[in-house]
Amino acid sequence: MIFRTINIDKDKETIVAFRKDSYVVSFGSEEGFGDEEAYLQRMRERVCQFPDGQVIIERDRKPIGQMELQIRQYDGAEIGYVNLFYLIPEYRGKGLGKELVSYAEFFFRKFGVSEYQLRVSPDNQDALRLYSKSGMVKLREENERYPVWRMSKFLL
Repeated sequence: MIFRTINIDKDKETIVAFRKDSYVVSFGSEEGFGDEEAYLQRMRERVCQFPDGQVIIERDRKPIGQMELQIRQYDGAEIGYVNLFYLIPEYRGKGLGKELVSYAEFFFRKFGVSEYQLRVSPDNQDALRLYSKSGMVKLREENERYPVWRMSKFLL
């Protein structure tokens, strides 16, 4: 697998489609996805700030996934945060998620953070299994538009 920095102009349709599919997998529909242009603007900013954290995952030059990683403040501490782990359906359940987690943990270690977090739908059993096997633990339940679990892992 190749991890390459997202090029917003070139990858615009791909990243919107991947993000929408992730949203549907998590919450059952695109309702509440939000404005595509606002998403693309956030991604432009993140690519500038964390280019190695905003990546398209390719196999045989074909986009098969996407990751969005950043460093942010949470409860007064700087942590790593996963906005998105995504693989297209035909690549799910094949053990590739472990490679995404490894890439993310390498990225976070480069920034010297000792913890990273993400939020996941409690209905996304495949994702929960991957995160639990990777050593993540549930911190708490949160409910904005939909219920999600905030999970965390401390890096050694």
